[in-house]
Amino acid sequence: MNLQDPALTFALALAAGVVVQSVARHVRVPGILFLLATGILLGPEFANLVRPETLGEGLNPIVGLAVAVILFEGALQLNIGRLRREALVIRRLITLGALITIAGATVTAMLALGWSLQVALLFGALVSVTGPTVINPLTRRIRLRNKLRTILEAEGVLIDPVGAILAVVAFEVALASTAGEVGAGVLGLPRRLGLGLVIGVAGGVAIGGLLRLRRAVPSDLRNIFTLAMVLALYQASHALLPESGIMTVAIAGLVVGNMGPRHARELVEFKEQLTYLLVGLLFVLLSAAVDLADVWALGAGGIVTVIVLVVLVRPLCVLACTRGAGLERNEQAFLAWLAPRGIVAFAVSSLFAAELAHMGMEAQGDQLRAMVFLVIAVTVVVLGGTGGLMAGLLRVRKPSNYGFVVVGANPVGRALARTLRAARTGDAPIILVDTNPTEAGVAEGEGFRIVLGNANEPRTLVRAGVESRRAVVALTPNEGVNLLIAKRVGEAAPSVARLVAIDPLTPGVGPEQVDESEAAVLFGSGIDYERWAHHFRRDRVAIEPLIFEGTPGLRVTQLDALADRQFPALALVHRRGRREQPVSTNTVLKSGDVVWFGWLRDHGELVEPRLEGAGFRRPDRPASATRTEDPGEDSANPEAEEEEEERSS
Repeated sequence: MNLQDPALTFALALAAGVVVQSVARHVRVPGILFLLATGILLGPEFANLVRPETLGEGLNPIVGLAVAVILFEGALQLNIGRLRREALVIRRLITLGALITIAGATVTAMLALGWSLQVALLFGALVSVTGPTVINPLTRRIRLRNKLRTILEAEGVLIDPVGAILAVVAFEVALASTAGEVGAGVLGLPRRLGLGLVIGVAGGVAIGGLLRLRRAVPSDLRNIFTLAMVLALYQASHALLPESGIMTVAIAGLVVGNMGPRHARELVEFKEQLTYLLVGLLFVLLSAAVDLADVWALGAGGIVTVIVLVVLVRPLCVLACTRGAGLERNEQAFLAWLAPRGIVAFAVSSLFAAELAHMGMEAQGDQLRAMVFLVIAVTVVVLGGTGGLMAGLLRVRKPSNYGFVVVGANPVGRALARTLRAARTGDAPIILVDTNPTEAGVAEGEGFRIVLGNANEPRTLVRAGVESRRAVVALTPNEGVNLLIAKRVGEAAPSVARLVAIDPLTPGVGPEQVDESEAAVLFGSGIDYERWAHHFRRDRVAIEPLIFEGTPGLRVTQLDALADRQFPALALVHRRGRREQPVSTNTVLKSGDVVWFGWLRDHGELVEPRLEGAGFRRPDRPASATRTEDPGEDSANPEAEEEEEERSS
């Protein structure tokens, strides 16, 4: 085997990165922790299979282009509306916060490690960044409050280009030999940021505009078109002014993500998968290039430096940046705790190590890379690993299993929402989602919170807070759309129950397809939507709570009254104790349960006795009044049949 083949190193690093992240996902630990260990194990220190030196000068462009895609994807998912609400804190963190971190890390490295001002300044600039590759997966897994999640994710995306450019400027200043070179280096900061901002906005508008046009870019080429344009923007900006490209792609991603182009979900999914691929590649390659002897050589000074960064510098940074911003103490404490470093710091430190080696400062470059590696490893393990615990202790998680989202503010959706509101024992929110402003306005007039938008778009689901809900009900007139919404919610929030409205007696979506998507059929036996919507719209439906005292273990789907197409009943909401839930095929009855049923007012004398026969009674009737005869008894009575026919006509 030719281990000097650069293609072998590239392929092994790529494959190892994907496999390791898959394993990390299963065991629910930060993937970067496994990636760092895998890079070391496969590198020259142990297995000697992944050899980054075989890539030669090709390593730098690989790192640069991969970082460009990673930052674009992170910025793509930032919402400008949320950024505006937290603009003060975010702006401070990426400016004042970066300067505080640089100063604190620089002084600490000089005192604890005995480094020169030049190398310590480079280190301070490198560790001023956090990074979306670490922060975003953690915030999603921990399920933070929206305010904290917005601040952390925005800081991770926006401080990466700022920190990387600051590092480049620090590098130029540290190695300058004249006052003119120092001045030129300092001026490089606003020039790079300004150029990146201008090209990023222009390029983002161009990409987003083309994607919004129906026929400008064929639908099957949109993802690769965007990828190609991002790489071109990065390289063009870099060619005009070195190291400005990283700012360009971050701004371009922010612009494209908030223009809402067609097929935005497919674009985000493609970029997310590509990001996982590239993150795995970079961490394995760069970890393999780290010499563990250099890490051990840092000794106690290295550990002290990391501790000071975590315990002193970060809290001081957060305290200064959140003063007067309206954050509670527990929120400030969590922001101070969660600041693991990511791929940008690692990538830029490797580039600096190579540059320092070319200038005859190889030892300093190796120490710098080793120290950044130690900071990343410790902060990912300690801060990332304890993030969920700290979020729980500080009470900054979103409430889980709380409230409902009903997709469809139509008459049936509003009736279900009203019933849920009547059945609830607390103040759990009930949110309706619809694209129809008229229906949404009616629901809003009834006192419900409305999210106006398409539930198939991730942004709408985020606004509705589906991740923290007990269940999402897909109740539009279109069965196919309902099933698709359930699948989208399953991808975004697998732990949330999904209920799908279908009519099993019509061709289209069947119960089997709903089961395959790990959802449940709403109302147990489904619904003839058009018929019930017509009756609800004309206020012909009575909704009553009935107490179940029949045979325990009875499934709602076994109730004959629900399957009766001539004189139908609709099981809307089930409550056991203090827990209410829309009725579905998963609903199993127990003595004492309360179920809210709907039936036509003119059919009450026929439908209610059948439900009594199945073991239900009104709350105002004694238990002994519950009928126990066969639910089908009325159908054997000729007079009852004639009365039913007259009412039906």
